[in-house]
Order: sequence, then structure tokens, then C-alpha cells
Amino acid sequence: MGQFSSRDVLLVPSLVSLTRIPLAVLFVLWVDVPVAALAVLLAAGASDMVDGWYARRFDQATATGAVIDGVTDKSFMATVVVALLLSDKLGWLGALLLATRELGELPLVLWWTLQRAKRRARAEDPRANAVGKLCTIVQFFAVAAALIESRSVEPLLGLAGALGAAAAAYYWRRETRAR
Repeated sequence: MGQFSSRDVLLVPSLVSLTRIPLAVLFVLWVDVPVAALAVLLAAGASDMVDGWYARRFDQATATGAVIDGVTDKSFMATVVVALLLSDKLGWLGALLLATRELGELPLVLWWTLQRAKRRARAEDPRANAVGKLCTIVQFFAVAAALIESRSVEPLLGLAGALGAAAAAYYWRRETRAR
């Protein structure tokens, strides 16, 4: 995987990842229309699955693509959390639980940014972990539950928070042990 390259932004997996930015805007616009917001959520989830599958299937996995994927994931989730908070579909505690992984990883991202060696190590091994993937799935279900005002939203938020903390801890452990 190795080097970062601006040309990799134009590869199909990166372009698919970048679709989550306009999808985040659509989510904000349609947060009060549950069916439309759920459709946007499904499209974002599909783009998250397709970009990784395509990158692996067609040997287009790159360090740049991994960064783009992570940034668009975090941007989409942050936008969703703020939109749900501002539309009163989620309270502050729910928002914190939903964003636990992202908040736990934020200092790590700053650390990578400031340390060239850590960025290089991250470029060599940008893989997600199973707990992180599971957290993403639970986050999507929690958002869907919040949109339709389901009673299952609270347990899903609790599970998202627990999985988010575990995923962030795994990333911290992996990165502090990296070269």
C-alpha cells in the first residue's frame, strides 16, 4: 500500500468514498423526512461497503484511499450526529454515545498528523478492525432507530458507545505499538 499519492483520489474507491460528503448534506436536508433520511443512510452505508470491496477486488487499495475513506466516514457520522441533535431526535448523551469512537480517535488523528513516522506506518497498514466495522453497523442501526423514533434507540446507542470505545482502544493500542 505504502505511499500517499494525489492521483489516487481519482481511483474508483476514492470517488465512491467521496460520495458520502454530498450524502451528508442530503441527510441534513432530509433529517425530518425519515424515509428520505433512511435512504441517504442506506446509500452512505452501501458506499462504505462498495469502496472497500472494489479497492480489494481490483487491487486499488491505497494509503490515500484509506485516508479518504476514514475522513468521509468521520465527516458523514459527525454531520449525522449534529443533524440528529439539532432536530431533537437525539439528546446530548445519545450524541456522545454515537460519536464515542470518533471522539476517542480524534487525538490519535492529531498525533498522526504531527508525526511523519506514524503517518508512514499508518500508510503501510490502514486496515480497520472487526470491532470498528461492527461499531459502524450498530451506529447505522442506532441512527435509523433515532430517525423513526424507535424504542430500541437507547440500547443501540449504548452498544454503539461500548463498541466505539473498544474500537478506539484497539486503534490506540495498534498505533502506539507501530514502528
